Amino acid sequence: MSFVPDDLDGSSWESIEPYMNDLRDRKLSCSNCLETFITDRSSLSEVISEARARLYIDMTCHTDNEEIQKAWMQFVENVQPKLSEYSDILNRRLVEHESVDELPERFDILVKGLKTDIEIFREENIPLSTQSTKLVTEYNEICGAQMVEFDGEQKTFAQMAIYFENTNRSVREAAWKAVSERRFEDNERISEIYDELIQIRHKIATNAGFEGFQEYMFASMHRFDYTIEDCLEFHESIESVCQPLRHRADRERMRDLGLGSLRPWDMGVDVKGRPPLQPFNDVQDMVDGCSRIFHNMSAELGNYFDQLDANDCLDLDSRKGKAPGGYQYYLQKSRLPFIFMNAAGTQRNIETMIHEAGHAFHSFYSGHLDLIHERDSPIEFAEVASMAMELLTHPQWEEFYDSKDADRARRKHLEDIISFMPWMATIDAFQHWVYANPDHSREERAEKWLELGERFGPKVDMAGFEDIHKVSWQRQGHLFGVPFYYVEYGIAQLGALQMWKYHRRNTEDALARYKAGLSLGYTRGLTELFQASGLELSFSESYVRDLIGEIDEALAELPA
Repeated sequence: MSFVPDDLDGSSWESIEPYMNDLRDRKLSCSNCLETFITDRSSLSEVISEARARLYIDMTCHTDNEEIQKAWMQFVENVQPKLSEYSDILNRRLVEHESVDELPERFDILVKGLKTDIEIFREENIPLSTQSTKLVTEYNEICGAQMVEFDGEQKTFAQMAIYFENTNRSVREAAWKAVSERRFEDNERISEIYDELIQIRHKIATNAGFEGFQEYMFASMHRFDYTIEDCLEFHESIESVCQPLRHRADRERMRDLGLGSLRPWDMGVDVKGRPPLQPFNDVQDMVDGCSRIFHNMSAELGNYFDQLDANDCLDLDSRKGKAPGGYQYYLQKSRLPFIFMNAAGTQRNIETMIHEAGHAFHSFYSGHLDLIHERDSPIEFAEVASMAMELLTHPQWEEFYDSKDADRARRKHLEDIISFMPWMATIDAFQHWVYANPDHSREERAEKWLELGERFGPKVDMAGFEDIHKVSWQRQGHLFGVPFYYVEYGIAQLGALQMWKYHRRNTEDALARYKAGLSLGYTRGLTELFQASGLELSFSESYVRDLIGEIDEALAELPA
C-alpha cells in the first residue's frame, strides 16, 4: 500500500501536514527503517512536486490571470516555507541517524547532498526565499505584459523575432527599436527588483555562514565536481577560442552586407539577402514535423514525443499574458514531461522545441527509477540531453525544409553555438561579479556589463542606444529566476558537441551512448554520468578548442 493516497492535494498544507508529521515522528530503529523512510518521503515529494509544477505551469501560461497568480502565491507564501522547515527536520533525521552508514551504496549521492543542505539551512532564510520568489514572479508578470504595436497589430516579443531577419534593413531597425524601447520602459522597476534580489540573496548567504552568494549557490546546487575557479578558467578558454572566430564572422557579415559597421538590427539577417527561414505555419505543423524527425531517428524517441501531444503536455504558442522563454517541467507523480515555449514560426523555435524534447527524453529514460531524487539529474548533464538532441537531429531537418534551406539552418545553428558560448560566459561572469560585489551601484553594474561586452561580445555599434545597452542584461531571465544557472549550458554544450562527434561518425553508437547516460538519472555523480556516455568534463582551452574545431570543420563542409 502506498504511503500517500493518489488523490492527495499536494498544494494544500492541511492535506500534506499529517504525512509530514508521520515522517517527523516515526520511530527509526535500523537501516531498513531508513530505506522505508526514504521511499515514503519520495512518494510524498512526488505529489508535492507535481502540485507545484502544475501551479507554476499555470502561472507562466497565464501571467494576467489573477486567480491563477493568487493560487501560485498562496503556495509560495503558505506551503513552501513549511516545506523548507520540515525538509531540514527530515534531512537531519536521516543524516544524523546512527544507521545511516549502513544504507546501500545507491543512497550515497542522496546522503551527500542532504549533508550539504543541512549545513547551509537557516530558518531565518525561509521568509527571505519567499520574498525572493515574489520578486521573481513580479519580474515574470512585467515581461509577460510586454507587447508592441507593429505591422498593424499587437505582438509579443517572441512574435517580433521574425522581423529581425527581414531583408529590409529599415524594417529590422524599426522592429529592434520597438522591442528595445518597450523593454526599456520597464527598466527602472526591473533594476529595482534586481537590486532587492541581490541584497536578499547576499543576506541568505551570510546567514548560512558564507562570504557571498557565489559560494552559497555552489553548495546549494551541489556543484561537487567543479569550482568557481574552474568557471573562471572556462571563461578564459571561451574568450581565447571562440572570440577570434566570432570576430571573423562579424567582419565577414559586415563585408557581405556592404556596411561600414554592424548595428544591433544587422545580426540576424541572412547575409545573402535570402528571406527568413519559415519552417512551419502553425504550432501543429511544428509538432507534426518534430514527431516525424524523432520517428526517423528511432521508434522509441518518436513514441515518447507523441505521448506529449496525446497527454496535453504542450503549451507552445506565443500570446499576450504568457511568460517569455521555454522550459520542460517533469510531472513526477504522472511521470510525464510538460513543455512550455513561445513559438512564432522561426528556425529558433524548432531548435527550442527539439531542445525541450531532449529534456523530455531524459525524463522518459530515467522515469523507471523508483525514487524522486534518482530522477533529478544534475543540471549540467540534463542540458547535455537537450543540447545534444539539437545537434543529433541535424540530418533530419529536411522535414521542415528543402536541402538548401536545411543546410542554411544547420549552418546558422552551428554558428550560433560559437556565438552562444561567449554569451554564456558573459552572463556567468556578470553573476560572479554582481554577487562578489553585492553593494555595487547601478553605475558600476552598467560599467561591468559594458566591460564584459567588450570582452565577450560581437563588434556591434550601439551609438545612440547607450542607455538601452547598459541594461540589456535584464532580458536574461535566468539572472532573476535561477541565479547561477547558466554556466551549465556551456558545460553541457561541450558534452553535446562530444556526443555530436560520435553521431557524425556512427549514428547508432551515439544514440546508444545518449540513452546509456540519460537512463542513469542521478544514480551517479556528474563526472560519472559524463563518462557513462563516453564524455569528458573539462574546462581547459585545449578541450574547448578541439570541440569548437569540430564545428569549424562541419561549417567548411556546408555550403555558405
